[in-house]
Amino acid sequence: MSNYDVLIIGAGPGGYVCAIRAAQLGLKTACVEGRGALGGTCLNVGCIPSKALLHSSHMFHEARHNFGKMGIKLGKASFDWSEMLAYKNQTIKANTSGIEYLFKKNGVEWLKGWGRIVEKGVVEVDGQRCEAKNIVIATGSEPAELSGVAVDEKSVVTSTGALELETVPEKLVVIGAGVIGLELGSVFSRLGSEVVFLEYLDSIAAGMDIEVSKAFQRLLKRQGMTFVLGAEVKSVEKSDGKQTVHYGLRSGSDVLQESADVVLLATGRSPVAKGLGLENVGVAISAKGFVSKDDQMRTSAPGVYAIGDATEGPMLAHKAEDEGMAAAESIAGQAGHVNYNVIPSVIYTHPEVASIGRSEQELKSQGIEFKAGNFSFRGNGRAKATFASDGMVKILADAGSDRVLGCHILGPAAGELVHEVAVAMEFGAAAEDLARTCHAHPTYSEAVREAALACGDGPIHS
Repeated sequence: MSNYDVLIIGAGPGGYVCAIRAAQLGLKTACVEGRGALGGTCLNVGCIPSKALLHSSHMFHEARHNFGKMGIKLGKASFDWSEMLAYKNQTIKANTSGIEYLFKKNGVEWLKGWGRIVEKGVVEVDGQRCEAKNIVIATGSEPAELSGVAVDEKSVVTSTGALELETVPEKLVVIGAGVIGLELGSVFSRLGSEVVFLEYLDSIAAGMDIEVSKAFQRLLKRQGMTFVLGAEVKSVEKSDGKQTVHYGLRSGSDVLQESADVVLLATGRSPVAKGLGLENVGVAISAKGFVSKDDQMRTSAPGVYAIGDATEGPMLAHKAEDEGMAAAESIAGQAGHVNYNVIPSVIYTHPEVASIGRSEQELKSQGIEFKAGNFSFRGNGRAKATFASDGMVKILADAGSDRVLGCHILGPAAGELVHEVAVAMEFGAAAEDLARTCHAHPTYSEAVREAALACGDGPIHS
């Protein structure tokens, strides 16, 4: 029977990062993964393939709408969906094989198969038993189900099926206007699909700063997407190659319907915690199905840790990675730590949306006095030169101390820009610290400085 210091069940972003970090700290490490490739949902059927299609569809949109404005003459651009899918698959392969290389480089053993804890310190992988001093649950999440909606991954799909559609649908109905739905809806909208969102809540991108959310929705509507808010989906019926979504508005009693070629179910994800044998060692599971853990990633069972989407908190790959690092360091006797107040969130549409820290509505509900500094990308020279002047930067700072409490960016490269504020928040910086830091010109990042200036005497270019 093989024996390890650390055995991780799951090789997604949390699991593989945990494995590599544990090996770097001198621990004999193995990682269990039954999928044919490493990287979990993120690299195989989530973050990475969706970003590949977001990029290719955005380039197509640029060729169609903006190249001519810059003097680039190509004729009418067209696309080949099968080649786009091939490009996506090549991107997946490059990333997953990269993780395999990192495992070999760091001496992490990949146990190919599905793992289950059978007793304290023992994990069974496809019939073979392994002993481990420490076990880490990193099994991630799966698409959430919705009553009345039967997924076949052909005409009624989750994100997994949407990334493998044989053709671009003429009409796509998306159930849920969260991150996954908005990103994939954007891909197909750019490629010519009519896209309709049915969202149960009264705003898109739940939890986003409401001012930014409303501005974001206006921009997406301008791109041709339709939103029905307060919509409660009852069922999806299939007939003659068409799907009919039956729904009602929370504000009324009428049953409405929307037909489509394809329906995308994007109502979130659920933790994967069943079938792992957690009950055999007394690991506590919350009422919502998450594995319970403390701030050192320890579960209620000695020697068993849990990280990533299988635990409470935002279902983000980078949150899982941070927790994977923390778990490995805790096991090695170090002080593993995750600052949950400084975890950025990004939606990779165009324009992108990024946020970190608290929103305006959260600060108001908590009774915290604050000041808001806003700056529009219309005042940014680089943005105007690249047809990317839609959007804004919003910085929220404590009214008394000027300490940065949150930042919300709608605009070009928002997912990159937000990390300047992440570093500032990690070190307890004030808005004035950002405002007094020299930013290169012309860059999109100048908009962040201007928003920081707006927290004080006011921006320069607005």
